[in-house]
Amino acid sequence: MTEMFNVGKIVNTHGVKGEVKVHRITDFDDRFEKGNRLILQKENGQELELEIDGHRIHKGFDLVHFKDYDNINDVEHFKGRYLTISKHQLTELDENEFYYHEIIGSHVYLTNGEYIGAIKEILAPGANDVWVVQREKGKDVLVPYIEDVVKQVDVSAEKVVIEPMEGLLD
Repeated sequence: MTEMFNVGKIVNTHGVKGEVKVHRITDFDDRFEKGNRLILQKENGQELELEIDGHRIHKGFDLVHFKDYDNINDVEHFKGRYLTISKHQLTELDENEFYYHEIIGSHVYLTNGEYIGAIKEILAPGANDVWVVQREKGKDVLVPYIEDVVKQVDVSAEKVVIEPMEGLLD
């Protein structure tokens, strides 16, 4: 089976003409452009390929319309399902840019070699991402992905080296 990557979750329908309200899980604004194809992950494990023929932003959500799905009844059962892309649809990234799936699970060390924990989640609250590091003991550490803190990322070794700001590890 092909490895799939989530780009959005359908949270509701919108109107009666088949539009769905999508919570975006991607930094790529062009993922939902007209003509793009996404895979809907169905409850039974099957996949349904959908072609986008309409997209707009409304109140912070992506409203998406799929070709040949012109009625609310056609898309009602899509609620709660993820929209995904395959590995071959991933976009080439610039240096020092990473996909979330490349970072989650990486082990985090201080510049002195001390092990902190593993990245379990990435938050995107605003100007920069925040990597949530789960310690073996104690509460999670929130590491801002900024140059002053994250000193090295080795995706192939699943290793991240940080220089914490004052108070980061408290």
